[in-house]
Amino acid sequence: MLDSVFNLTLFATSFTTVLVIQDPLGAIPIFLSLTSRQTDAERKRSAWHATLVSFAVILLFAIFGRYILMFLGITVPALQISGGLLLLLVALELLTGKIEETPGPEGGNDNAALVPLGTPLLAGPGAIVAAMVAVESAATPVIGWVSVTAAIIVTHIVIWLALRFSVGLHRVLGDSAIRVLTRIFGLLLAAIAVQMMADGVFAYISTEL
Repeated sequence: MLDSVFNLTLFATSFTTVLVIQDPLGAIPIFLSLTSRQTDAERKRSAWHATLVSFAVILLFAIFGRYILMFLGITVPALQISGGLLLLLVALELLTGKIEETPGPEGGNDNAALVPLGTPLLAGPGAIVAAMVAVESAATPVIGWVSVTAAIIVTHIVIWLALRFSVGLHRVLGDSAIRVLTRIFGLLLAAIAVQMMADGVFAYISTEL
């Protein structure tokens, strides 16, 4: 019965992919920079708001992405190939450190935690496309929606915890450890992107034969 609405493999794959893309540890220095003028209570509220915005944006596209694709006439293999290319670009940014560039000091308020942190830094094109591809790769729409939604929820719990305890995590890990982990995430994401593009190419070829 559970197999008809939930797929554990799809859940695990979606969770890993979206979590690596959103890189909550890499977002900690940016979050601390954006909330540097806030009190501890304000920073906690900003962590919640940024997480909520990211969750809402990604979930919106995960649920309604199928209808967007139908309206635009885009096939799933085309989305996989283009999504893989996009994720590869994100992976290169993680590997080269460009994604770690922080916004200017003018963003020290709660709105800055929503934009640009909530979106597009957390809920960026890469995470959105990954969620849409995951839903479309499911055997049925219900399995895709339930499995990917569960993965998105768990991912954002991790993100909220990372932002909520960002000061302590940054103190314990330090900038060097966060950079190393970000590079590892980038390498994993590059492999996921290449696999996604390969799956899209094979799927496209099979539909044309």
